[in-house]
Amino acid sequence: MSQPFVCRLRCAAQNYAWGKLGADSKVAQYSKALDGFVVDSDKPYAELWMGTHPNGPSTLAAQPTIFLKAVIRSKPEVITSELYKIYDGDLPFLFKVLSVGKALSIQAHPDKKLGKELFEKYPYTYKDPNHKPEMAVAITEFETLCGFRPLEEIVACLSEYPEFRDLVGNDVASTFVQTVSGRECSEIVEEVESNKVALRQLFTSLMTANPNNVVTCVKKLVSRLQLNDYPIGSTQELLVRLNGQFPGDVGIFCVFMLNYVKLEPGQAMFLGANEPHAYLFGDCVECMATSDNVVRAGLTPKFKDVPILINMLTYRYGSAKSQILTPIPYKNSSSSLLYDPPIEEFSVILTNLNTQYQKEFFKGIVGPSIFIITEGKGVLRIENKSEVLAPGSVFFVGANVPITIELADDCERLISYRAFCALK
Repeated sequence: MSQPFVCRLRCAAQNYAWGKLGADSKVAQYSKALDGFVVDSDKPYAELWMGTHPNGPSTLAAQPTIFLKAVIRSKPEVITSELYKIYDGDLPFLFKVLSVGKALSIQAHPDKKLGKELFEKYPYTYKDPNHKPEMAVAITEFETLCGFRPLEEIVACLSEYPEFRDLVGNDVASTFVQTVSGRECSEIVEEVESNKVALRQLFTSLMTANPNNVVTCVKKLVSRLQLNDYPIGSTQELLVRLNGQFPGDVGIFCVFMLNYVKLEPGQAMFLGANEPHAYLFGDCVECMATSDNVVRAGLTPKFKDVPILINMLTYRYGSAKSQILTPIPYKNSSSSLLYDPPIEEFSVILTNLNTQYQKEFFKGIVGPSIFIITEGKGVLRIENKSEVLAPGSVFFVGANVPITIELADDCERLISYRAFCALK
């Protein structure tokens, strides 16, 4: 490259019904950085897409008719010739901001093999053949359901909530309890596999329950629980809250089977392929492989593919704490953390500048990156050029381009999130 390639992006806001309304949404707040963008207080702003995915492609802010993907196609070196070949001229990742006002669906994302099969068989439902591992890093407190609970917790729920036991059936519930009791924490391969089989049978019985029975059991459960106040995030509060959003939905009972995880700002969660989850409330940045494939089974008015979801899950189980991905300092930095999940498509850097650490210099990354400012004001420097940074500023940085981010003199904090893919 004769000149370092860095450009400010104009990104697409998605107005899904589950998004936060108006200015309460971080997506809306960041979108205000775009010229001419007006926030509608009655409109949900759910996702801000940063990347080349065709359902919400980014363009150049200075030339809104030019797509980032077209730039990459004309300048393969901005993502490296190697990545260009591997990903057919596309970015390996899709970067997002999510503002969740009410629960997303009980869902999972396919691995590469299943993604290809679903795309070939059902192209109108599953739009691409790729897998979709994803990672969320909390901007605000962020509530989720993620992964199957420890087995002893599910056993306790079957005992404490008769409506749960009635819905799955006493025979299935008893078989599950008898199978896992005494070996909930076993690491013996045969016992772990037996536990997974029992867990699958229980989950299958739940998700395939007669809809009329689901409605009846939900009404009994919620009418009993509504007599008391419960702390936010407790099992009881979640059941009542989700019923308020999706009355009589079978997904409400997934609270008994999935971990409740609340991420504090800066905490992260990695979701591998074929793992069940549902985002509940809050704002986060999310990075994923470039795919929009979702298999849903509850808490949604959209198409539910229960048989595929049941068959695709790994049925791994464990604590809520085990779902959290711990970052490490990025190249020994005092102000940047690296979130590095066990996949090749993406990693994320969180940089937090303050009055003590006012500047961060990044050597060129051997691959493309996109970063967004989520808080504060500052300056981006590339050689002898500079760009003003403010909440909602989004930039694409070409491969091997060194940059410096600086805190503004009149500001106490500057926070950015940077997604990148580098050849390993």
